Amino acid sequence: MNPTSIDFSLAGRHSVVCGSTQGIGRAIAEAFAAAGSSVTLVGRNEDGLEQVRSALTVAAGQQHRTLCVDFSDWRAVQTAADRYAAEYGPVHVLINNTGGPAAGFAVDAEPTDFLKGFEMHLACGQTLVQAFAPGMREAGYGRVINIISTSVVTPIKGLGVSNTIRGAVANWGRTLAVELGGFGITVNNILPGFTDTARLAALFEGKARRGGNTVDDVRSQAVAGIPAGRIGEPAEIAAAALFLASPAGGYVNGVNLPVDGGRVVQS
Repeated sequence: MNPTSIDFSLAGRHSVVCGSTQGIGRAIAEAFAAAGSSVTLVGRNEDGLEQVRSALTVAAGQQHRTLCVDFSDWRAVQTAADRYAAEYGPVHVLINNTGGPAAGFAVDAEPTDFLKGFEMHLACGQTLVQAFAPGMREAGYGRVINIISTSVVTPIKGLGVSNTIRGAVANWGRTLAVELGGFGITVNNILPGFTDTARLAALFEGKARRGGNTVDDVRSQAVAGIPAGRIGEPAEIAAAALFLASPAGGYVNGVNLPVDGGRVVQS
């Protein structure tokens, strides 16, 4: 590919971004809109979705929408996705992004905790892929990007259920990459490291409370394990997602991509 022809534009594309009212999901939605994509924001807070939608960049040909649905009920997600695909398809880019299961050790978790996490992360992702993949195949262009965690590579202490579910989602995504690659559809996993989000703040607060430390102490300990020497920004995860979603990323398929300042390398 000639460097001058590398295309990062999403003009004319339709993207569905889950978990897009805050944090990484919102950053991805904003980046995709700025790159020319029509964006459908997915989440369970209707007011929050509308607030983000009204702030997105809008250019000629773009139309941003919202889809309010609760990922704790995969059947409701399936119904909503099927209806949405029939009315507004095709969808060219799907961002699977859902808040992680509660913190705690795997040995202490109830079987229902694993089932709940499996339904929210894998079952919901499966229903969305099944709803949107036919349109991607017809269009000859599709991108499925799963926002997971570096725990796919190295489990994170105190996140037993999350580590387990995230690993399952990663292998599901790589399996789909093999199955769908021949139709112009790529499936990749982004593994964010410590990123400045409300989720990370809550995890730090919980760890500080359990250990009798301050949040600043916990944060400093986390940063000490990152070669880059800092916490990441949601926009940096969004930049990686934009590359994978764009035509420029069309030959990247089935990868687990850490965006973590080098933390996995040092683990």
